[in-house]
Amino acid sequence: MEHDRIIVRKATLSDIQYAATITDEMEASAKARGTGIGRRPVSTIIDKIRQGKGVIAITADKVWVGFSYVEIWGHGAYVSNSGLIVNPEFRNQGIASRIKKKIFRLSRELYPAAKVFSITSGLAIMKMNTKLGFEPVTFSEITRDENFWAGCKGCVNYDILQKKEFKHCICTAMLYTPQEHAVTPYSEKLVATIHD
Repeated sequence: MEHDRIIVRKATLSDIQYAATITDEMEASAKARGTGIGRRPVSTIIDKIRQGKGVIAITADKVWVGFSYVEIWGHGAYVSNSGLIVNPEFRNQGIASRIKKKIFRLSRELYPAAKVFSITSGLAIMKMNTKLGFEPVTFSEITRDENFWAGCKGCVNYDILQKKEFKHCICTAMLYTPQEHAVTPYSEKLVATIHD
């Protein structure tokens, strides 16, 4: 499948049909890597799509390619770009980067004053985050919302996180602070940064 035949866009209600496939792939991918994002309930993916907080990639023929969603924490002080997953048949084609750019833009549009963070053990995600202006930080600089950390329970490294009192783990925390970039989500500089 050619790269330009893959559409990356905000998810709509018609995309709910892909929710079970997305959660299945999240689980399979986590098992294959032995770490990383775990399975989300299908209801979580459906809710994110209904709330307008999801980004999906599909082919022109409606084959599911990838997905990610926005999550808010600390009463809107923080936003995370979560659950980034790409169908194995479409990996190594730059799709994850396209999804990451779109979900970052959606995060900034929905919550322009919020700090955007990501935790990952994947080098590719770290590189994408860096290009968007994220910087590595300690866990103390991202949300202290207990519900966020509860979401790590499905990870094989959760025991490490607990032993380290939620201060360190295998993952790297990365943070984008809008005030440090002094741009609005619609400025020319940001559009240039996230342009497909």
